[in-house]
Amino acid sequence: MSAPEAQPERPGPPARKGGAAALGWILTIGLNVVAPIITYHQLRDHGWSEFGALLISSAWPVLDSAISLAWRRKIDEFAVVTLVFLVITAVVSLIGAHSARALLIKDSGVTGLFGLLCLATLLAPRPLMFYFGRKFATDGTPASTAWWNGLWQYEGFRRTMIVMTAVWGVVYLVEAGVRIALAFVVDTDTMVVVSPVMIYTVLGCLGVWTAMYGKRSQAEGERRAAEAAAAEAGAGAGAGAGAA
Repeated sequence: MSAPEAQPERPGPPARKGGAAALGWILTIGLNVVAPIITYHQLRDHGWSEFGALLISSAWPVLDSAISLAWRRKIDEFAVVTLVFLVITAVVSLIGAHSARALLIKDSGVTGLFGLLCLATLLAPRPLMFYFGRKFATDGTPASTAWWNGLWQYEGFRRTMIVMTAVWGVVYLVEAGVRIALAFVVDTDTMVVVSPVMIYTVLGCLGVWTAMYGKRSQAEGERRAAEAAAAEAGAGAGAGAGAA
């Protein structure tokens, strides 16, 4: 009986450059989260429409992509997803009446469309969580980016990224469906409170689950690699003893 084939052990990440990582995160959070929110509310306070304010706010992720392209010679996928999300929100804002209930339903539609985006990327060469993971796990330098990209060769890593993306997609579709249903059975004042609580609760739970699942998958991959290596070493020792 032949020994099981040894699985190559995943290489560890290169040393992170603290300054580059900190600067990258400041730019990412500032241009993709803080600046769009401030811009949107400032424009709304000055009489801009929801659609117009969202479109203008989407200029910040475009700027982030331009900086990333000039600095690292690559597109920042996180900024691209943020831009897509803002555009989806702007388009959804144009649909239907502008009653309080309609606005609540449209908010749910945005997260539902994000869920569909996650599931759609399962048909792409690499799913959405691969790019999100690269944003969180690396400092954006060529060495760390190459390390993360190289992990795609491992079947366990690919399965982990696919499962994560599928779970995020399904959960956000369910979350959107539940919030839309609640918008019809719960009074508006209550729903205005419940809706954001659901959004952040789901996001928090997904974040915790993703971290735990990623660690468990990594540990499982390392265990299998160690078992395969031990089996190969044992087979080699047995063959050597037989030859002697």
